[in-house]
Amino acid sequence: MIPVIALVGRPNVGKSTLFNRLTRSRDALVANYSGLTRDRKYGDGEMHDRRFMVIDTGGISGEEEGIDVGMAEQSLLAMDEADIVLFIVDCRSGIIAADHMIAETLRKKNRKVYLVANKIDGLDPAAALADFYQLGFSGMFPTTATHGRGVRSMMEELLEPYPEYAEPDNSGLNGIRIGVVGRPNVGKSTLVNRLLGEDRVVVYDEAGTTRDSVYIDYERHGKKYTLIDTAGIRKRKNIKLAIEKFSIVKTLQAIDDANVVVLMVDAHEGLVEQDLHLMGSVIDAGRGLVIGVNKWDGLEPEKREKIKEDIKRRLRFAEFADVHYISAMHGTGVGNLYDSIENAYRAATDALSASRLTKVLEGAVEEHQPPLVHGRRIKLRFAHAGGRNPPVIIVHGNQTDSVPAQYTRYLEKIFRRELGLHGTPVRVEFRTSENPYSTKGKAVNKPTFKKKPVTKYSKRQDDKKKK
Repeated sequence: MIPVIALVGRPNVGKSTLFNRLTRSRDALVANYSGLTRDRKYGDGEMHDRRFMVIDTGGISGEEEGIDVGMAEQSLLAMDEADIVLFIVDCRSGIIAADHMIAETLRKKNRKVYLVANKIDGLDPAAALADFYQLGFSGMFPTTATHGRGVRSMMEELLEPYPEYAEPDNSGLNGIRIGVVGRPNVGKSTLVNRLLGEDRVVVYDEAGTTRDSVYIDYERHGKKYTLIDTAGIRKRKNIKLAIEKFSIVKTLQAIDDANVVVLMVDAHEGLVEQDLHLMGSVIDAGRGLVIGVNKWDGLEPEKREKIKEDIKRRLRFAEFADVHYISAMHGTGVGNLYDSIENAYRAATDALSASRLTKVLEGAVEEHQPPLVHGRRIKLRFAHAGGRNPPVIIVHGNQTDSVPAQYTRYLEKIFRRELGLHGTPVRVEFRTSENPYSTKGKAVNKPTFKKKPVTKYSKRQDDKKKK
């Protein structure tokens, strides 16, 4: 069993910076902004042949209101899950009332608690640490998480009682990775909590509650999944905070990491332009797509029919995606998402044989011939698989550079229909075969031989032969 280490403290003391340092990643957002982290974030680390898990939490100030109450609850849950709690304080700002409050909370937990005095660079360690002894914790480590000062020696001491692991544990991110994306306040975090069956991420009636992408591993009916809760993406003109720009980058990275993306749409607002832009990003990334129209409960029958017709009309470019009308808050229709997710994942990752692809290509060409180019018919000869998630089908032939876009879309539709590739975009790429007779009719450069220059010696030899 690998140790679980929780990082707790008041806002902006360097918890996320230390998380990135321990996991050797940039998974946690870091900025000079108080309250940036809101949900529990898990990461794996390894040091001195010992593995451990790190939990990053939101800051606790003792004056939580509104959404900050949920952040504090997430931090308290992380303390209950952890074997070791690292209580991080800020040496530059010194000890304040919030530190005493957190210390009192930690003393009530039956956990190993160590004090991490962060931001020690440029200060006298003895003078900077003196005030923090009144918190009553024996173990204290002066560190600078930004530069890694003191972090290695701290982890050596913390991990010494735990056994070494000869082989790394690669259990993380197994199974189907499901990204949940959408505009702010459409119910992404509510859906994640409903799928998990617990309040895993903060839910609050305010746009922009989630700021970072949260990866959550879990099992359902013996199958492994990874849920990725992401920040909502608004129109570019409405983005004012720098934090929101970082969140958008994290969301786009989460789309690339996912196998299947669930796009959440607000039923009360219908399908808007921003939803279509997000859908285009998912399709461009080649990920499986499932659409969840949330907040479906309580709508009048006339409005439901109008929304269904509008979605059907505007989603002609993504007909392959399943649409589910759900209520994440009450759980209506949420369980049906798994069938579409698994079908999309299977379609995106199944192996496709060259013989089957070529047979489908021959049938498509026989049904509808490629157009003429400069009086010559485009010839498509055979096809084979070129990649998965998304499925890439490579078609070989002559004059393939001149295949029009509408014929490419026709082939994509035929391949999807015949191969049952439902729930995932399909990409068709072309390769032009080399013509061995491409030099026919062209002048061929013949080798030329230079004549030897005439010398006196050669003339004498010629005279002797004549005699």
